[in-house]
Amino acid sequence: MTLRTSHDKPVYVRLREIIANSILSGKYGDGDPLPSVRAFAAEEQANPLTVAKAYQGFQDEGLVVVKRGVGLFVADGARARLKASERDRFLTEEWPEIRERMARLGIKPAQLLDTLHA
Repeated sequence: MTLRTSHDKPVYVRLREIIANSILSGKYGDGDPLPSVRAFAAEEQANPLTVAKAYQGFQDEGLVVVKRGVGLFVADGARARLKASERDRFLTEEWPEIRERMARLGIKPAQLLDTLHA
């Protein structure tokens, strides 16, 4: 999962990213209900079966729980677990590429920090 969304990825992966980003940003907190499969499908103009596949992945990971007859809910601790996995993925997959590109372009870390104060 990533905070970026890309249209070269399968639809269910993009839907998972939207859900994960919503949890990470605090739109859905631990214990909060998630939109129904049909509602989320309509909102994202996706097939309900594709949405169900995205939700199923979160259920399999224990990030979403189903309360029969009530709906889907963000599991306790889901935000912290998503944040940790996103941080690890960034540091192991994205950061090395960014660092390498910075080196190729001659960008020093201090220059990036300077842009924060501009």
